[in-house]
Amino acid sequence: MISPKKLIRMARKWQKLAVLSRKRISIPRTNEDMDAENSSKLSMVDKGHFVIYTEDQKRFVMPLAYLNNDILRKLFKMSEEEFGLSSNGPIILPCDSTLMEYVVMLIRRGISKDLEKALLKSIDTSRCSLSSSFHQGDASHPSLICGY
Repeated sequence: MISPKKLIRMARKWQKLAVLSRKRISIPRTNEDMDAENSSKLSMVDKGHFVIYTEDQKRFVMPLAYLNNDILRKLFKMSEEEFGLSSNGPIILPCDSTLMEYVVMLIRRGISKDLEKALLKSIDTSRCSLSSSFHQGDASHPSLICGY
């Protein structure tokens, strides 16, 4: 487990990087992939927000207040271990967009400490993804599926 002091230092480092890199952040793409719709998505970020990408290259713009969340801190730590720190490129989290959407939904709704601990433990022990195929009709209650 990471000590609280180390978590605070890591969060402050990511906050500083987010503040310093309020410029255009994009994932390298080929010319065929870029069109008017995609280029408009790669605009500047509003003040008080930061941008992250998932492994499947989906872009998330989040308020800086989300940096206080333990789940995001864990994902940032995993990102640092897997991809290293980059001051020029985007921050890429080692998860898919479905898991990230689930995490954002939980943060917005005010995640309970028990659920947060369970999700952190699940992230620690395995690669997690969200399966929407099990809850096709009920998007408000997605199920967390963990694979090895």
